[in-house]
Amino acid sequence: MSAGGTVPYGFDVAALDAYLRARIPGLAGAPHLQTISGGQSNPTFFVTYGDRFLVLRKQPPGELLPSAHAVDREYRIMRALAQTPVPVPPALVLCEDKSVIGTLFYVMEKVEGRVFHDCTLPGVPPQERRAMYAAMARTLAALHNVDYAAAGLSDFGRPGNYFARQIARWTRQWDLSKTREDANIARLVAWLPAHVPADDTTAIAHGDYRIGNLMFHPDRPEVVAVLDWELSTLGHPLADLAHCAMAWVSRPDEYGGIEGLDLDALGIPSRDAFVAEYQAAATHGCALTDFHMAFALFRWAVIFEGIAARARAGNAAAEGAADTGRLAAAFAKRAAAFT
Repeated sequence: MSAGGTVPYGFDVAALDAYLRARIPGLAGAPHLQTISGGQSNPTFFVTYGDRFLVLRKQPPGELLPSAHAVDREYRIMRALAQTPVPVPPALVLCEDKSVIGTLFYVMEKVEGRVFHDCTLPGVPPQERRAMYAAMARTLAALHNVDYAAAGLSDFGRPGNYFARQIARWTRQWDLSKTREDANIARLVAWLPAHVPADDTTAIAHGDYRIGNLMFHPDRPEVVAVLDWELSTLGHPLADLAHCAMAWVSRPDEYGGIEGLDLDALGIPSRDAFVAEYQAAATHGCALTDFHMAFALFRWAVIFEGIAARARAGNAAAEGAADTGRLAAAFAKRAAAFT
């Protein structure tokens, strides 16, 4: 859609155009906007000026919780990581003036590459899949190797005591959202606080590090951009690693996992091989344990339960709510198996 019109979210493209032209040199011609689908919680658009390709991410309209849809945090961390080995899209401008398009937003350069929302990487040769998984592991290690204080991110979260705080948070969330009793959750609520590892490492944590939030080079098995930093904070690096490793212990019908697939034929490394690739590149020296896997799966069991509860309360998508509730029980069972 060109300048002068609006997009489905209702903002003034002409106002956006004027704002960007005043801050980004060399923009020529009328802007063309295209909504990027994919269910992002922050509405995202391609913004094209001739041969200049940009991406805009904004908050959704309406009243928001204070810490929700923090596009300003996304912008800040991408700017902070720009001079590190972590590949991020070049972030160009942050607008905190809601009068321009109605919400906070930022604009970044569009990075060319491949994004896969299927862990089997459809259409990719097996040997390249293996190399892409290795690149995913090394890129995560590179993130965790960044000195967050030197990057200007000392106040980006609360350093230390990460797992204890997270376990307490997700336990409270379960109590607020549960629609049923679950013996596996009850076991986890008791077991996890008693088995927090002694190491208290703090690193930059992405919060949702997985295949679908990476962009790979158009032709090579290299990560060219880590995307979707909405949940990033200071946290324990192994929370990210365990979150990523959940794919190996969940089935394709359980949030797109790869358990039960012929990984050798697909060229996908085993979970142990993936973790070893990460740990060979990471400098913190912490080892992934059953605790970390149990925590990651417990967290997602609670998230799924909350989604199911909200859907049920809305008297809509009852079938979807039932399916999401099934995932909550399945992930709780898998988490308990690690205890």
